Amino acid sequence: MLSGLTPLRTIELQWLSLAVLGGVLASILPVSLSVFLLAMVVFVLVALIEPALAFVAMLVVAPLKTLIETESAMMLPVDAGQALLVFALAVWAMSRIAPRQRFLGLNTIPVLWPILAFVGGALLTLPNAYAVGTGLSEWLKWVEIALLVYVVASFAEGRWQWLVFGVVLAGAIQALVGIYQFQGGSGAPHLWILDFEFFRAFGSFGQPNPFGAFMGLTLPLALGMTWGYALAAWESRQQPLARNPLLVVALVYTLLASVILVGLLVSWSRGAWIGFGAAAVILLWLAPPRLWQGTLLVASLLGIFLILWGSGLLPAQLVQRITDFQQDFTGFRDMRGVEISDENYAVVERLAHWQSALDMAAQRPWLGVGFGNYEAAYADFALANWPLALGHAHNYYLNLLAETGVVGLTLYVMMWVAIIWMTSRLARAGTWVERGAALGLMGVWTHLTIHSLVDKLYVSNIFLHIGVMLGVLAVLQVRAREKEARGRSWSKRTHRAQAM
Repeated sequence: MLSGLTPLRTIELQWLSLAVLGGVLASILPVSLSVFLLAMVVFVLVALIEPALAFVAMLVVAPLKTLIETESAMMLPVDAGQALLVFALAVWAMSRIAPRQRFLGLNTIPVLWPILAFVGGALLTLPNAYAVGTGLSEWLKWVEIALLVYVVASFAEGRWQWLVFGVVLAGAIQALVGIYQFQGGSGAPHLWILDFEFFRAFGSFGQPNPFGAFMGLTLPLALGMTWGYALAAWESRQQPLARNPLLVVALVYTLLASVILVGLLVSWSRGAWIGFGAAAVILLWLAPPRLWQGTLLVASLLGIFLILWGSGLLPAQLVQRITDFQQDFTGFRDMRGVEISDENYAVVERLAHWQSALDMAAQRPWLGVGFGNYEAAYADFALANWPLALGHAHNYYLNLLAETGVVGLTLYVMMWVAIIWMTSRLARAGTWVERGAALGLMGVWTHLTIHSLVDKLYVSNIFLHIGVMLGVLAVLQVRAREKEARGRSWSKRTHRAQAM
């Protein structure tokens, strides 16, 4: 009787072995550990089926870096976000190699070239750096950004929208944590605001400023996708709701954007507020079909804002918070003779670090003190009343000037000029969803540009999200080129047919 059975195939034997192993482990391990291992197995299997989900998981977990480091009962050997990055890259590589899919050529990803130029320039600063290891660590962040750009570009014909959703979802999750903290969930006495009734939110970042930066970087993308999906749904409005998932997606993005907006407000970060204010202007300017319409819209809204500001109808606390911001620029002078008080402490501290950065640049004008070495070199350039380095100069442009000199800062500025120009060309091309993504990215780059005047945003794994968003730009470029190629091919065939 047994001789008539069909032999088990290799794949069936593998699944049977996994089932037996799972049963054995479940019988000998604690229930909680068994459930955790089962969840991990399911996650791995799902990621192998759809690699984009591995990157979504990375985007959600990456902001937990500071929280895990400070609150975890045991020290993890590696950062969870970085570990998931390695896993996601491995899954992606297997998904390309196993079915023998071709890898993209670098010439098909124009945005990658200015990034690689900056990465190369930053590398030149390391041989004479104060601390080569620290510089190498900072340099590897940008290597990861470049790698993410290349990898995400390969999703051009796949689930690239999932990666966009992962960025926005990560922002919304952090915003919910921040809203809870604002209402008293953190209990940190040094973060009291609004007459000691509420707390500044910091999410899982440990500090309000990087949390505010994360809100400001993800909100424009959420709004851009809301706009894109809403117009796509309007274009197909003749379909009933049950058959029009575009409208459902637009509503989901609207909800996520609303949550992130509240998170931005409760961060109480002036830099994040002003950065998003500039981003909002760009979004409103570029969203209408004609630039003159966008210009009129922006001018009208700015006029209304100025009227409300001048008439005192805006909340006094918000007005005061923004008004104080101008001191960071109008008060810049030699900080060594400034009298320090409770009122000007934060401003003088920031300007003192700006002065130290300029002193570093004056001593090493071309290649700086080494990429990522501001803190390592700070002791030699610290002002008398400010002996402690804060990790960066609270102005990323001055920070780069100090660390990489004129060469590095020039390459960085040229990189972002090129990226913004490339993105602007895509904001009015492609499908509505693609236009929405490009519009959102324009807002993201604007926020990053403005907020960098008072802070460093490439911290706490936020650079991974920036890398994925740059990768989304690469996706839009690949899709645009493929459409142009198909258009040229169709035109040639039509021309040949007419000639015959």
